[in-house]
Amino acid sequence: MLDKSQWSALIPHQGTMCLLDTVVAWDAERIHARTASHARSDNPLRADGRLRSLHLCEYGAQAMAVHGGLLAQAAGGRAAPGLLVSLRDVELTRAYVDDLTGELDVQAERLLAGEQSWQYAFRIEHDGALIARGRAAVMVQPA
Repeated sequence: MLDKSQWSALIPHQGTMCLLDTVVAWDAERIHARTASHARSDNPLRADGRLRSLHLCEYGAQAMAVHGGLLAQAAGGRAAPGLLVSLRDVELTRAYVDDLTGELDVQAERLLAGEQSWQYAFRIEHDGALIARGRAAVMVQPA
């Protein structure tokens, strides 16, 4: 298990915008993270005091960013900055998530990896039940 201090410098999201708390496990293709940031009143994605489940796509994207950063670090480098360019097949099982107690499990699996782009599938669960899933594509940010 990796706490935030071991990977947070690898991604551009800082402060309260860094939504994940811990990395439970990761390998060359997958990452599993946990967080309770959905319930925090200072979550920057909240609107009118609520956190819509649509924002779980950002949780999935951050898991992708952490995964890319960890892979690059393991290879002796640093991940190139990327831009989220598409979300596909997104499924949400509820309207809001701020009322869920405990942690969320955030998982991402790399489907394709090229020099200029990556595609991942993400899945977010609460207490073993699926609450969001989808696919996301990221392109390397032009220099």
